[in-house]
Amino acid sequence: MGPDLVFFLLFISISCVTCWSDNGRRHQYDYCVLGAGPAGLQMGYFLSRARRDYIILERSSGPGSFFHRFPRHRKLISINKIHTGSANKEFNLRHDWNSLLSDKSSLLFKRLSSEFYPPADTYPLYLSIFQKELGLKVQYGVDIRNVRAVQMATGVQYLLTDQQASELQCSTLLVATGLWVPQKVDFVGSELVEGYESISTNPEDYKDQTVLILGKGNSAFETAQSIMGRASFVHMLSPSPVRLAWQTHYVGDLRAVNNDLLDTYQLKSLDGLAEANLENIVIAHLKDGDSKKPEKKKKDKKKKKKKLYPRLNKFLLKQEGGKNTSEVSAEELSKYHIDNFSLREPYDRIIRCLGFRFNFSIFHSSARLQNSENAKGRLPSVTAWYEGENSPGLFVLGTAAHSRDYRQSAGGFIHGFRYTVRAVHRVLEYRNHRNPWTSTKLMTSQLQSWILKRVNEVSGLYQMVEVLGDVVLLQGSQCEYVEEFPIQALPQFTSLSGHKVSLQGLIVIIMQYGKKVTDTLGPDRARQINWTTAWRSSFLHPVLYHYDTLPTEEEMRLRPKNWALPRPKAIHHVVEDFLTNWQRPLSHIQPLQRFLEHCLQADLRSFYAESCFQSSLTHRRPPLFCQQGYLKQQGIQHVARPIERVQFSGLMPTKQDGVSSGPDPALANFLAQAGTPVSPGLRLDL
Repeated sequence: MGPDLVFFLLFISISCVTCWSDNGRRHQYDYCVLGAGPAGLQMGYFLSRARRDYIILERSSGPGSFFHRFPRHRKLISINKIHTGSANKEFNLRHDWNSLLSDKSSLLFKRLSSEFYPPADTYPLYLSIFQKELGLKVQYGVDIRNVRAVQMATGVQYLLTDQQASELQCSTLLVATGLWVPQKVDFVGSELVEGYESISTNPEDYKDQTVLILGKGNSAFETAQSIMGRASFVHMLSPSPVRLAWQTHYVGDLRAVNNDLLDTYQLKSLDGLAEANLENIVIAHLKDGDSKKPEKKKKDKKKKKKKLYPRLNKFLLKQEGGKNTSEVSAEELSKYHIDNFSLREPYDRIIRCLGFRFNFSIFHSSARLQNSENAKGRLPSVTAWYEGENSPGLFVLGTAAHSRDYRQSAGGFIHGFRYTVRAVHRVLEYRNHRNPWTSTKLMTSQLQSWILKRVNEVSGLYQMVEVLGDVVLLQGSQCEYVEEFPIQALPQFTSLSGHKVSLQGLIVIIMQYGKKVTDTLGPDRARQINWTTAWRSSFLHPVLYHYDTLPTEEEMRLRPKNWALPRPKAIHHVVEDFLTNWQRPLSHIQPLQRFLEHCLQADLRSFYAESCFQSSLTHRRPPLFCQQGYLKQQGIQHVARPIERVQFSGLMPTKQDGVSSGPDPALANFLAQAGTPVSPGLRLDL
């Protein structure tokens, strides 16, 4: 066999192996992310920054495919407030509901739009720029049809099968597919109803028509607002009254930008809202020949669309075989039984606008996600750290993970889940790579300033109200500040974060609204509340919970109704502020300092250098501020007129404060460094 033939056969062999590796071999990754929407790309950024082995799989040809179709009338209702008067990036994210988190200041949404409510077409473009400039690894055109879990020697692995029957394997699966399956209600005549996902968005198509919309959410009102200027009248029907976001503080409720129809309803201009259980209604049309006003025959052969009549199921006569149909007689209409039935007039069109649900169909029974108990089962049930119930290694991200804070916080929206995605990444970093949760080590004397900085600037706590919280681990003269931990997972804090709680306990800091229902536009909404009654605050404000030990799972389960956390050893409400700026000396700073002093059993006041010097010579243990600053040769402001004198303050720690006896080594070190001779008979523990 000649060398040329050997080379040729080797080449063919390598080619076949390469071909098999591309088409027949199962590709393996540490992390697989399903979906290249905002949640998927946000997780991709964190995985890329940590240099992990990952891939993002997207069934469409580009990122953010949902925003190519929805919202149907092409205006986002996520705030894009560019001009805040501040140059602080973290603070500005409080009012930027569209940008994703990254280290590049140029990758903010304001780069593409300056409109307060931007057009929807700009968002896929923003996501495309985000993906390309950060070099995120995305495979487009991969439609995962089946997800199953298998037990292997290394643990549970997830096998993903796409539309071409190719398989991918990963140890951690991150589902960020969002909600895109239309939510439907099964009732007689539901086949006669049009869906929000397919209706015409041209207002002229509704000219002089009567329209009934099923639903009272933002998609329903968005549709009503688009057609109300052309339609004869628009009615809206749902089981519950409309909920206004400015009343409930929940961004998923009806936003003011979409509520024009409330004006026409309350000002008696034909439009209206009604309530009924959708499972108990029937949408029908009259049987042929049963109309009191027979229609005139038209010359054209085009068949006129029949009018639609909503009616209550209890007035429906039983058909042969016990089956109900959408074709009824006049005697079966609700107005035949109820003279002033609200929806007695027939409609030309009935439109379903009931939102969307999670696509459960792609999950094999071995990797099945359970339906949540809230949100009418539209969302998957997940743990407090967003891992699927009974599905280890399978995490749900973005809108689909909203079951954890449904109707409570912003976890179903970009400005909220960009922070919960980061929390999931931190969980994975410790679980899989033993990198503890991001934290900052502080001297105890710095704690108050750090807390004030956090509550006045950061966006994560501000957006994810009562979901994410800062955890302060008290460690004597020092503390460790753990940022934005899912507070419902506090019983698992050590196993999820890699940080241990000492005997000194911990403080949890969250943002929350008042629990008492108030008139959000009433005269008492902005009453001046004294800091002594800060617990009565109705608007958003910081709350600090002090515990000796981590709350247990039972304590979390039995916590008082509407409480974010179990009853603590001590609690402190920082009084609400009209400007959401908690920096006033008397109302905010001084009460916070007193609370921290109570928790730490330490004096947290600041002193000038002269006061620290005199205190060091006359007291066994100087104030904490002097111990951690002046005695360690750190700068403390000098004052030309030293009027602060320790002996006049009367607030130095005493034996009643729990200070242990014994010589203070810091004082001896200070005297030695100052060149002061220390006599063997000098007592340093006075």
